Amino acid sequence: MNSTKKQKETWKEFLERKQVRITPQTYFIDALGAMAFGLFASLLIGTIFSTLGDKTGIELFTTVAGYAQSATGAALGVSIAYALKAPQLVLFSAATVGIAGNALGGPVGALVATIVAAEIGKIVSKETRIDILVTPGLTIISGVLIAQFVGPGVSQFMNFFGTLVKTATEMQPLFMGILVSALIGIALTLPISSAAICIMLTLDGIAGGAATAGCCAQMIGFAVMSFKENSWGGLLAQGLGTSMLQVPNIVKNPKIWIPPILTSMITGPLATCIFRLENIPAGSGMGTCGLVGPIGILTAMPDGGTNMWIGILLICFVLPAVLTYIFGEILRKIGWIKDGDLKLDL
Repeated sequence: MNSTKKQKETWKEFLERKQVRITPQTYFIDALGAMAFGLFASLLIGTIFSTLGDKTGIELFTTVAGYAQSATGAALGVSIAYALKAPQLVLFSAATVGIAGNALGGPVGALVATIVAAEIGKIVSKETRIDILVTPGLTIISGVLIAQFVGPGVSQFMNFFGTLVKTATEMQPLFMGILVSALIGIALTLPISSAAICIMLTLDGIAGGAATAGCCAQMIGFAVMSFKENSWGGLLAQGLGTSMLQVPNIVKNPKIWIPPILTSMITGPLATCIFRLENIPAGSGMGTCGLVGPIGILTAMPDGGTNMWIGILLICFVLPAVLTYIFGEILRKIGWIKDGDLKLDL
């Protein structure tokens, strides 16, 4: 019995030495969060360049867009492996795994395949005299096998669920506009990736428009509501960066989250029922981060006309600013939000 206990402790110490930490934090927050950076550095930035190419006619933008978007799988693999603290050979091998995972199972396939491959690679790394062959070999083989085994099923499920959400939004634009906007907006502020979620679900059409409304409500809402505490630096950091900066303050006082969530529940159905805003999956979960959300709407609705432009202005910028500020002032007056509750450490 003592021998078994010692063996378990030794295995635990081995995994700790290899930095293999099997926890929800590692896989659902760290890896998923890094995945968003991989998407931004490939698919998302490629979408921006593609739109610029279409609107300006400059061929360079279109060329860059093609290369950036074709690198999506590799960028996903490397970003996820980096979040898992993979050593160099594992990190570089993860590019191949990401390509296979993304090709066979989309972003979720890349996530699952890279997690498994990176952890296996970390375990065998520098354990043999032929590390230069063993580590990349096992990393790539395990990753590709997982991609082949898991990828198609994962892809089908995510497509089914995404189609279900989109169909429900078309049938019930008021109710689903509220629900999608609020939930995706909350996901954007939490330390997970709303962009990755929307891309994994292929969330486009008016469901994508509702998701964009929720994300903009969080980013512009927090930026304006906290202007008193954070001035212009906070406005830009949250409005064009991420509302995730407010997570420590939300933990201290969850009531500060009420105004942007209420705002999202108003702007979401306005986006679906009144303006019929649409978006592409790559832009649905980004909000005003780098202006990817509005650019995605332009990409999805190239002939949107005046109604689209008014919708972008109101849903993405004006209403999130005005409504969240009003809700925030009400909560300040009743004492639910106090001076300093929204202060960022910038």
